[in-house]
Amino acid sequence: MQNKLTSIIVGFLIILFLNSCAGFKPGDARKNPPDPRERVKRNIEEGRGFRLMDSINTSGTNFEFATSNELWRASLDTIDFMPLALANYSGGILVTDWYSDGGNNNESIKISIRFLSNEVRADALDIKIFYKQCSSVSQCSVSERGGQIEKELKTKILRQAAIYVKIKEENKEFKEYEGRLETPGD
Repeated sequence: MQNKLTSIIVGFLIILFLNSCAGFKPGDARKNPPDPRERVKRNIEEGRGFRLMDSINTSGTNFEFATSNELWRASLDTIDFMPLALANYSGGILVTDWYSDGGNNNESIKISIRFLSNEVRADALDIKIFYKQCSSVSQCSVSERGGQIEKELKTKILRQAAIYVKIKEENKEFKEYEGRLETPGD
């Protein structure tokens, strides 16, 4: 009975997929713009596509965190000795896994860094420190503590990010200077 039911379902799916291929008409490559955004825009205008969440207002602030973001790079450099559990560039969050330095296996630490802005300033970071203390494998207590480690982490990240900003500006000035040197007639 189960084999018949499986055969019927598989047959139905094959018919469904083959039927949907009948409407496939490949387009002329010369008429399609090479830029994917232009193709998507044209397809939507012609009614051949759809958008999810089109009503979301995208004119607001949009943070894109990547390697060019000084705070992001400085944070990764600062906590590079800890294993990462989550690194979400577009969401602007770094979360480490539980880390113990080996001195005491019953205590471990976890760090969460949220990026509130791409600007290098103190209020651009939200750092949370979590401590886990275990009396046995199954009995652990987790608590959030700020304190000195949070302040030191924020200070170190901001200092490193400021260094990255300075290097970036110096490179930009050097490239502009180099461009002026290559201009004929100067």
